[in-house]
Amino acid sequence: MATRESIRQVVVEAVHGVAPEADFSGVDVARSLREQLDLDSFDWLNVLIALHGALGVEVAEADYGKVDTLDALVGYLAQRLGVA
Repeated sequence: MATRESIRQVVVEAVHGVAPEADFSGVDVARSLREQLDLDSFDWLNVLIALHGALGVEVAEADYGKVDTLDALVGYLAQRLGVA
């Protein structure tokens, strides 16, 4: 069963699949993940596609602005997966 921590790990793995040099050690969970890790829109789209493949959750295009931070993305995915 998925947990918020396991979802967070899937997000980290998805980002590393697109940007292997991404360093999460100093990431502020409340600031834009794209800005902190220097991901352009194409990279971000590939991260979201990877998350869909790994978790089966599609992030609707209308929700892209809502999942900009690590906390927001994990929360969004957790909600869609029914994780408390």
